[in-house]
Order: sequence, then structure tokens, then C-alpha cells
Amino acid sequence: MFICDFVKNTQLVRSFFVSFISVSYLIQFSMNSKTAKESLAITTDLVLPSDTNALNGMFGGELLARVDRICCISAQRHSNHIAVTVSVNHVVFTKPVPNGSTVTIESKVSRAFGSSMEIFADVWLEDRVSRKRTKVNECIYTFVAVDPTGNKVKVPQLVPETKLEIERYDAALRRRQMSLVMSGKMKPEDATELKALFI
Repeated sequence: MFICDFVKNTQLVRSFFVSFISVSYLIQFSMNSKTAKESLAITTDLVLPSDTNALNGMFGGELLARVDRICCISAQRHSNHIAVTVSVNHVVFTKPVPNGSTVTIESKVSRAFGSSMEIFADVWLEDRVSRKRTKVNECIYTFVAVDPTGNKVKVPQLVPETKLEIERYDAALRRRQMSLVMSGKMKPEDATELKALFI
């Protein structure tokens, strides 16, 4: 009888500690993670004559500067720290942005790696009559979070929620591995996510 009670009590204590550890882990994970929507930053602005080239289209550099600023806001919202641009990983200009256009830029963190964050920005052109939006550009930037003295600091993990966020989250690891391989910081055979695309 005593032995049975002891075994039962031991199992209860064990179950309690397993549950406690699981809950503690979940709480710790949630404290150290954020969703993509928490970093969402949106800006809408006009394209003025001083922003355009000889064909009355917006300068690519002008657009990239605007994207850089809005991506910085997303990085700082995710990290709660100063964020600095490390690289522009990908830019696609699909359509010109004419003088007088209303342009909206939306950015979110797509994945976090230690102290760095990949930020995905979508650029939309809005028709002034119909209000219909057309995607004209997308950019991927990398930012690093730093303290006031410029030292890197760790950032929260990212938890993707929507289908698009999950797609961009998964692809971010492949982009990172490609970047590391190209810079000689990772051996090609160690880039498991990249290899999976071809095997």
C-alpha cells in the first residue's frame, strides 16, 4: 500500500515538474519572441518633381532611401534597440513610379538571427481615382540591433503567423545561408536548407 502510494505520488510530482518546465519554457519563449505584425511599419507619401529622373519616374535611390527608413522602424520595433542597415539583399523594380504618384511602403521583420533581422518591404502605387493599389517594388534589407555604444545585442525570435509570413520566414534562412556561403563564412556542404532545394 505504502509503495503504491509512493509510486503514485512520485508520478504526480514528475508530471507536475514536466508541466511546470513546459509552461516555463513557453513563457520564456513568448517573452523572447515577437510576431511579424508587431514590427509592421507603413508610410504613404507623394512623389514630387525633385524625386524624379529625366523620364519623370522616381529615382531608384530615392525609393531605396525611403524603404531604408521604414525598414529601420520595423527593425527597431522588433528589437527595441537602435538598428543599423547592414545590407540591401534584394531589390526588384517592376514598374516605374511616375511624378505625382501616391506611394505606400509596408515593412515587417521576416526573420531574426541572433542580433540581425531580415526586413521585407513591399512598395505599392495607389491610383488617385480608383484607389486601386499596384505592387511596384519589393526589397529585402538586413539590419543589426546595437546598444548606444555600437555593440551588437540579441533580438527576440520571430513567430510568423500568416501564410505569406511563413513563406518569407522559411526563405529567409535560405537567403542567409546563400549570403554566408558567398562570403566564405559557411561551407557549401553546411548549407542544409540550400542543399534541400536541389536534393
